[in-house]
Amino acid sequence: QVQLVESGGGSVQAGGSRGLSCAASGFTYSRYCMAWFRQAPGKEREGVAQISSDGSTDYVDSVKGRFTISKDSGKNTVYLQMNSLKPEDTAMYYCAAAGRGWSGCYWGMYNYWGQGTQVTVSS
Repeated sequence: QVQLVESGGGSVQAGGSRGLSCAASGFTYSRYCMAWFRQAPGKEREGVAQISSDGSTDYVDSVKGRFTISKDSGKNTVYLQMNSLKPEDTAMYYCAAAGRGWSGCYWGMYNYWGQGTQVTVSS
C-alpha cells in the first residue's frame, strides 16, 4: 500500500522560505513521477512542481525561480524548497506520485496522494 506523508508546513512571512518533505512508502515503481500540488481556499488544485525518476523537473510559471523540487531516492523522499514566498502561495500543499512508462510527467497522471500540509504566508 502506497503512503505519502508530507511535513514541513507552517506559517512564514512574505519573502521568507520554507521547505516541505514527502516521505513515500510502499512505492516500488522504478520509473515514476512525483509532484507537489496546492489548493487555496475557493480555488482549484494546481500542479506546482514535478520530478521524474531520471531527475527531470517541471514547474508552474508562478513559482519558477522561487521553488525547487528535488528527491533523495535512497530515502524515498521528495522535497520542495520554497523561497521568496508570497501571500498568494498560501495553500494546502499535497504530495503526489505515479508510476510511468516511457512518457514524461504530466499533471493529470497522479493517482497516489498525501494528506497535505498547510503553508500560510503572511504579508
